[in-house]
Parts: sequence; C-alpha cells; structure tokens
Amino acid sequence: MEDTLHSLMLGFSVALQPSNLWYAFLGCLVGTLVGVLPGIGPLSGISILLPITFGLNATQAVIMLAGIYYGSQYGGSTTSILMRIPGEASSVMTCIDGNAMAKKGRAGAALCIAAVGSWIAGTFGIIVLTIVAPPLATLALRFGPPEYTALLVLGLIFLAYMSSTSLVRTLLMACLGLFFGMIGIDNMTGHFRYSFDLPELGDGIGIVPVAVGLFGLGEILATPSKNVIGEVIRPKLRELLPSREEWRQSAWPIARGSVLGFLIGIIPGSAHIISSFLSYALEKKVSKHPEEFGKGAVAGVAGPESANNAASTGAFVPMLALGLPTGPITAVLIGALMVHGVNAGPQLITEHPDVFWGFVASMYVGNLMLLALNLPLVGIFVTVLRIPYAYLYPLIIMFCVIGVYEVSHSIVDVWIMLIMGMLGYALRKFGFDPAPLVLGLVIAPVFEQSLRQSLIMSNGNYMIFTQRPIAVMLLIVSAGLLLMSAISFALKRKDWRAKLAEVEAGEGSS
Repeated sequence: MEDTLHSLMLGFSVALQPSNLWYAFLGCLVGTLVGVLPGIGPLSGISILLPITFGLNATQAVIMLAGIYYGSQYGGSTTSILMRIPGEASSVMTCIDGNAMAKKGRAGAALCIAAVGSWIAGTFGIIVLTIVAPPLATLALRFGPPEYTALLVLGLIFLAYMSSTSLVRTLLMACLGLFFGMIGIDNMTGHFRYSFDLPELGDGIGIVPVAVGLFGLGEILATPSKNVIGEVIRPKLRELLPSREEWRQSAWPIARGSVLGFLIGIIPGSAHIISSFLSYALEKKVSKHPEEFGKGAVAGVAGPESANNAASTGAFVPMLALGLPTGPITAVLIGALMVHGVNAGPQLITEHPDVFWGFVASMYVGNLMLLALNLPLVGIFVTVLRIPYAYLYPLIIMFCVIGVYEVSHSIVDVWIMLIMGMLGYALRKFGFDPAPLVLGLVIAPVFEQSLRQSLIMSNGNYMIFTQRPIAVMLLIVSAGLLLMSAISFALKRKDWRAKLAEVEAGEGSS
C-alpha cells in the first residue's frame, strides 16, 4: 500500500504540471460538449480528435482522450434531462425521470444530482482502479504467449456474447477487423501482405482513419438531423441545489450505482450502457415506491448516472493492467498509446510509470474539473444545443478529413477514412455493430504474434494450449459462452417454429 501511495504521488507530480492540467481540462470540456450534442457519442469524439494528439507526448494524449471519454458521461445527462434526448447512449435511462423532473420545475436539481452522483462514482472507481490495477498487472506478467492468446480469444468471444447484435454478426465483424490488422509487413518474415502494391500500406491500416471513418463520419451519415432537434428546458442557476429530501433519496442509489457500475465496467462489452440499464432496474426493484419511476423519481437519475461513470472508470482496469480492450473506446485509447510507442498491458506500470500513474492521478483532477464545469456552465451548454446541425455536421466532416491527413500527410489515409465512413453507414443500415471491427484491428498484431510464438514454442503443436492451466481455463470459459449462445439460439428457434405452427393451424381452421 505504501508503494501505491508513493507511486500515486509521482502521478500527481505529473498530472499537476500546467501543460497536463490544460489537456485534462480540454478533454473534460470537449467530452462534456460531445455528451451534450445528440448524435455525437464519446467514440465519435475521441476518434475525430485522435489526430490532434499526435503532436503531444503519450501522457498528454491519453489524459486528453480519457477526459473526453468520462466527460461525455457527464455531458450526456444534460441533453437527457433538458430535452429528453440521450446525448450519449448510456444516458437513455436518465431521459425518463430526468426530463420528468425538469417538467416539474426541478431541472436544476436533476442536473446537480446527476453531476454529484457522477463525481462520487467516478472518484470511487479511480480509488479502486488505483488499488486493483498494480497487483493485477503483476499477476499478468506471469502470462506467456499461450495465456495471452487464450485471454484475447476470451475477450473477443465475451464481447460478442454481451453485444446487442447476434453472436455470429459480432464475431464476423471481429474477424474482419483481424483481417484488416494483417495488412502490411509481416513482423516475422518481412513480406508484404494484402497491400495491393501500395507502399503506404506497409505499416498496415492505421487505427486513426478506421476509427474516424467508422465512428466519426459513419455516425454523422447515419444520424438524421431532424431527429435531434427539440424543445430545451432552460434551468435557472438559483434552482440548481436539490432539497434535503432529494439528497436523501439519491444517497443510496449513488452508492449502489457506483459499486454496480465499476464491477460491470471490468467486463468486456458496452459496460457504461449496460450498467445504466441494470442500475435503473435495481433501483426500481428495491424502491418502496416503484410507481414513481417514470414520473420524476430522484433514484431514476442518481443510480444510472452514477453507474455509467463508475463503469467508464472500471473499463480502464483490464485496459491498463492486461492490455485488453473491453470495448471500442478503450481499443481506440490503446491504439493512441501504441502510436506513441507505449504498449498498454502488464509492462506499462514498470516501463512507463509516469504515463500510468500520471493518467490515474489526472482522473482524480479531471473529476473535480467536470464537477466545476457541469453546474455553472449549464447555460452555455444549453446555447450549444441550439446550433443547427446543418452548420455543425459539415464542420465536423472537415475536421475529420484535415485531422486524418495531418497524421502522416497521406491521401491514402483520407481514402481509407472515406471508405470506412461509407462502410460504417452501411453496417448500421444492415444491423451490424462496427465496434468489434475496431477491436479486431487493435488486437490483431498482439493476437497474431502471441499465437505464432505459442506455435514456435511447441513446434507447431496446437496442444500447447491444453498443457497450460491458465490457458485451458480461459478457453473452457470461451467454449462455455459459445455453448450458452448456441443453446439460447436453439431455444429461440424452437419458440419461433412453435408460434409459426400455431399461426398456420389457426389459418387452416378458419
């Protein structure tokens, strides 16, 4: 524990440097705006602004991008409460009771409870992250190539299992991402692979044009502007403080949401979204007055908002300690670190302690900044909501093109971004989730290298994965998830056939 405190002091000495404070503030401000604006989620915001970080060092880059991530969780509540439109996917549940409170004249109280709950949950998550991540990374240092291969397989299958779309569709997208990750020079043989004689593809397809295209451009193309304009309830500054009764009603939901959100955040998948739904269901279940939910229940705002912020912090545990992305946002953050020559994973704490502990300390500072930003500046954010999307979207597209080109001054990267933008639009239209594609692209180099190293160790014998206890355990869990998914699919198919037979029998009798 003493070593952790000493390391945390090192982190604060890094995080409190004026330049790092500025980038933390910038990330929090941009993240809040990204959360406030409907249709632009944290993934789009991080992807669009990723090229800007290339002139920064690794610490400044990850501080700024992480600020955008957890800042968007704060900002999403503003639009949900004032307009009944989720500014971010994890704020869907906040719309229900948050907007109902606003219509009762308690918009300020709802915003304050959401901000304070988010701050408490975020701080709780960071404290647990500080305690848990170092020993987890030490344990992960014992992992060899077979264990890492099995861990990455489990991560992909778990993500597919938790996905909102079907398991097959999610794994198909992940495999497409793995294929894209194989483009370029083979690290072991030096041969060009799938590069179509383009020298620019020698280093492979970059994470930046893919992420900006799929989640920046693709999101804009898929979001109709007429669906994101509505009436804004403008709260008065003097009405921001909740009553004593409202504070009392929010205390336990904030506590439960913080713990639940952090635990779910560690699990691969859209944790910040899942946690807000589960928290809302839990609060309704334990409430003495469940009939108040949907009509302005304080717990319906405090619980989900705390849960999604704790989950966004929990997602950093496997990312930093194991190098395992739990979702597309952490995958992009890992990609940002890799561009700066820093590999997320067990070696991060020992090889780059300034990056790891500076990042952790900056999250303590960033949460305080967000609390200070979200309450006094709510009037400015309401004004931003009035910007017509006919002006806003062309500007975002322009920044996407310029940002991607500036990374390596390559027109090929711009073409990749445009192609990925059209692909992202098409995938959404056909019901595919593009997020696993980015996950596959990010983990492809590590996955391929650990798999090939495992086979070199065993002279090409795949049985090496059955001879390592940890690898066997991870692969058994993966097989179990696939089996559970297959059983679920078979039961649904059986129900569907039974219903079809009933319909046909009804038509025959008539």
